[in-house]
Amino acid sequence: MATSYMDFTLPTTQFTYDLSNNPLFKKDEHNYINALSVKQLNTLGNTSLLDIFLSAGNVVEPHIHQNATELVYCISGAAVVSHINPFTNELLHFPITRGQTANVPQGWWHYEVATADHTHLLAIFDAPVPEAIFGSDILRLTPANVLAHTYCLDEHKVQEALAPIKKTVIIGPPTDCKTQVAPTSNHMPNIGPNIQPINIPPSIKPNIEPKIEPSAQPNVQPNLQPNIQPNIESNVNPNMQPNMPPYVNRLPHWGTWVDPRIVHEPGCPYYSELPVQLNSDDKV
Repeated sequence: MATSYMDFTLPTTQFTYDLSNNPLFKKDEHNYINALSVKQLNTLGNTSLLDIFLSAGNVVEPHIHQNATELVYCISGAAVVSHINPFTNELLHFPITRGQTANVPQGWWHYEVATADHTHLLAIFDAPVPEAIFGSDILRLTPANVLAHTYCLDEHKVQEALAPIKKTVIIGPPTDCKTQVAPTSNHMPNIGPNIQPINIPPSIKPNIEPKIEPSAQPNVQPNLQPNIQPNIESNVNPNMQPNMPPYVNRLPHWGTWVDPRIVHEPGCPYYSELPVQLNSDDKV
């Protein structure tokens, strides 16, 4: 708990609160979120929570929490918690059911998809007030010409695609959505290089009938190593040991703890050169 400077003798001291009195967002009777922070319960330390109710196919839209780690606990129903690991550039999926949890580190892009009706999730944060930046706001507030120019897209198609996003979504798809399609979830998460199932319409028949051995797994590319950068010379970084792949920190610095695997560049306060290892022929 954070150091508290509150006077617990005051009559305004709060020890209980009914979350139904503080709705954060409500899509309909089956999809809504209630919130609790230090603003509602002034005796809280560095903790807060969101009480999330979802029906199957509804999504807590992609977003980040810039000030807190999020621990998602499933009270009932089922959901898939997905996030992008910025250190490996992998999209990971974690199905959870009653009594199970999934953790989202601070600042990581993530979302939750309900896979069953009457899903009830509790999102717990290590901050007195959870903050969020939602994907819908990034898409609707970033000028279409900037997106088109940056990613080499057709500006008119970008404008047309993003035009329906008029406000923060939070729980999607919106009630007035005309193309409601539930996202495909990988029910065998994190196995192989993020292989997603391929749905072939019944009307399409492939020309080749693959011969699959009983022990073989279809659609799996063996020995596929994602994120390999070709033609990388060894020992480019002066503090990298020979034949050791770099572990690059792509996130801002989160406090005083430093991951020993991170490669620090000259000028960084944590940079230090490793001792030079001489070959036997080089020794005097």
